[in-house]
Amino acid sequence: MGRRGLHKTIAGMVVAAAFAAAALAAPALPRFADKSPNAIPVDVELVLAVDISYSMDPEEQALQREGYARALTSREFLTALREGAHGKIAVTYFEWAGPNIQNIIVPWRLIEGPESADAVAAEIARIPLRRASRTSIAGALQFAKPLFDNSGYRGVRRVIDVSGDGANNSGPLVAVTRDEVLAAGITINGLPIMLKRSFTGTLDIDQLDIYYEDCVIGGPGAFVIPIRERDQFITATRTKLVLEIAGRQPEARVVPASARAPRISCTIGERLWQERWGGHDFR
Repeated sequence: MGRRGLHKTIAGMVVAAAFAAAALAAPALPRFADKSPNAIPVDVELVLAVDISYSMDPEEQALQREGYARALTSREFLTALREGAHGKIAVTYFEWAGPNIQNIIVPWRLIEGPESADAVAAEIARIPLRRASRTSIAGALQFAKPLFDNSGYRGVRRVIDVSGDGANNSGPLVAVTRDEVLAAGITINGLPIMLKRSFTGTLDIDQLDIYYEDCVIGGPGAFVIPIRERDQFITATRTKLVLEIAGRQPEARVVPASARAPRISCTIGERLWQERWGGHDFR
């Protein structure tokens, strides 16, 4: 078997295993946000929350956009879509930076096959890139939470997918906000972008993946997939979306958020900002 054929076989086995596990782990009592009688039933309502802070350079932003566009149209994603109980998902895509900077790029859209997936990918790709100041994961979560209430869809699961390259450094405290989102029955997954090494004078942290695990994600099946190399954007994003549709997590089990004391301070971003620019004393 050639290398290409081997890759296809392995990809198929991963997807199939995820579906089988998802069938066994499906929640018995799903919690719905949009209770309107006309809400369309879907397997998952997915909010894609994407970091556009100044720490994301233009190349990283372009790779991030391309990663989502290509993942939504990939064979693995479409296979996962067909295997769902309803064979359809609802998705919305917004970009965020500081606590008051959130911009919906793609409003709620139904994906039920290649044509609708292509249309959503095209919407993501054609909006001009922009950047803004500060990093407020908490602000993004606060913005994302009510998007489910009038989405027009009724998902078996509701997921917020947060991607970013830094810790929360403005707005509400992230752990408190995370817990409020989890209390509403929403799962939070993370895609920490770890392409830069931290050094004195920057707001970057070396353990961003652990920060996401302990301070950002949570809910049934929550997981983190870190990106450490630029060529991982597309494969990591595709893997994450497939797992989200299947309602599973990677084989390498991470410690669920709030399961125990954080291994890294959940206010490290605020403290780094305070040390650099002055301001509030965060503990």
